[in-house]
Amino acid sequence: MDGAGRAKGDEGGGAPSTRDERRWLGTLRRDGGWPLSLALALPLLSGLVLLGQAALLAALLHAAIADGRPLEALVPDLALLAALLGLRALLSYLGERAAVAGAERVKRVVRERLFAALLEQRPHWTAQRASGALAGALCEQVEALDGFFARFLPAMVAAAVLPPAFALLVLPLDWAVGLLFLVTAPLVPLFMALVGWGAEAAGKAQALALSRLSARFADRLRGLSTLLAFGRAQAEADEMGRIGEEWRARTMGVLRIAFLSSAVLEFFAALGVAGVALYVGLTFLGLVDLHAGTLTLETGLFCLLMAPEVYAPLRQLAAHYHDRAGAMAAAGEIAAAFGALPPSSPAAEAPAGASTPAQGALGVAVGGLRLSTPCGTRRLLDGADLTIRPGLRVALLGPSGCGKTTLLETLARLREADGTVRLGAVPLSEIAEAAFRERVAFVGQRPRLFHGTIADNIRLGRPQAGAAALRRAAELAEVDAFADLLPGGLDAPVGDGGLGLSGGEAQRVALARLYLRDPGLILLDEPTAHLDRATQERVLDKLLTFADGRTLLLATHSPAVAARMDLVLTLEGGRLVAAPPVGGLRRFALCEDAA
Repeated sequence: MDGAGRAKGDEGGGAPSTRDERRWLGTLRRDGGWPLSLALALPLLSGLVLLGQAALLAALLHAAIADGRPLEALVPDLALLAALLGLRALLSYLGERAAVAGAERVKRVVRERLFAALLEQRPHWTAQRASGALAGALCEQVEALDGFFARFLPAMVAAAVLPPAFALLVLPLDWAVGLLFLVTAPLVPLFMALVGWGAEAAGKAQALALSRLSARFADRLRGLSTLLAFGRAQAEADEMGRIGEEWRARTMGVLRIAFLSSAVLEFFAALGVAGVALYVGLTFLGLVDLHAGTLTLETGLFCLLMAPEVYAPLRQLAAHYHDRAGAMAAAGEIAAAFGALPPSSPAAEAPAGASTPAQGALGVAVGGLRLSTPCGTRRLLDGADLTIRPGLRVALLGPSGCGKTTLLETLARLREADGTVRLGAVPLSEIAEAAFRERVAFVGQRPRLFHGTIADNIRLGRPQAGAAALRRAAELAEVDAFADLLPGGLDAPVGDGGLGLSGGEAQRVALARLYLRDPGLILLDEPTAHLDRATQERVLDKLLTFADGRTLLLATHSPAVAARMDLVLTLEGGRLVAAPPVGGLRRFALCEDAA
């Protein structure tokens, strides 16, 4: 297969660095859309309302205490103050709702991209990875991004803008208080960063432990019947309990560091507020005089009211700083599970210059094809050249393990190989994915059935298929022969993995999916292996009728099946050898073999 057709997940690449993870999290902000942008802007607007609220409250107290104005004269100002308080509460509520909505958008986009990346990989890629780790990355690790976008990011924007803005606003009113704000406020993020390094390391260790726990749990759950048979169920339950306890201890360690960062912030915030209160009080008592004029009650109260608000965004940031550490750790685990972080922008529907095969039967042209076992220890096919003309029906024979399935999976673009493969006149690597899946149908030796009804599993071939098309597909695949004997017929339930059906019945359900489609190339791996002779003949009759006007390549061990094909290809010793079928040769000239 051309190099351009290789899966992205198979390309080498180092693990992303912490800087890459930070950059990736930053680029995800635009996926939050307008809700996340609104969530970042509303705290700043609330800060402007806060300034008006503090100034109005200071003026009211000055008027009531220093000027002695009656309560009746202050009613309009009190009503305005209440309105400002209500507006701040409303902005806070809207900000939280927008942040949650933006975070949900980001998580949905990340999950869609991860799932798309998972579907792009070939079978051997997923076989080399623990399914529990992949599921954990899609579920728990993506969910761990929630706090970063819903809480930490709005808090970070507010902490970066509001404290210096408040300090600069207070500076002309009282340079000593403004200077105190400007000096003490930067100390908070500085010490938070020092504590945050430890939190990030602990978060990564916790995320790794959770990933391993998920992988182990999924593996043991899959093999539960084996564990019960060998009396190892209780021992594994005890081991899972021990690992779960270790994860709990790691989680508590992360929380301890998070609380430590909050304590550091509270300490410096308390010092700053106490310093302002002490300075204003001593100034009113005449013990400190750093003003050219007199510090009025209104100005002093305004400074006192603003003191806790200068540190409030920083306190909020510290409270959610562990969300950043958790998101960084989650990004690392996602990268470890998938080999790379998902792209920060949607991938194109098809690569540049992607082509679509012609309609009708598709020919196959193979040049210099080299196939090896998934581990690469044994060569299965060594430099084969083969041309199968459109409309030909070909049987692929050979002993078990010779590479028949690997060849079919290569033609189905599920496995990497060296050499060139063309469908019609188009290189395999240049065909758009959607067009390829539309024109090529592959039914493996062990088809996957999912929990649902028989009809649900057949309809995977074409989800929008109607009842009549579904029934016809079931009849062509001889599914109705056993489904009509079950309660509910085609609506009879099927367990995950085909539980409740025999191997032959599951194979026929997979064939019924094929009959809902209109492919130009059909690739089948042992489609009649689990059928009795009579059923095999009926299934094969209908299959060959369906294959008229299409190209069929069928791997089989059955001489009876091979005898009904136009051509037999034998795979042995790393070579493809073409020969007419036992029943005679009808269109041998349509296939050229240079192996």
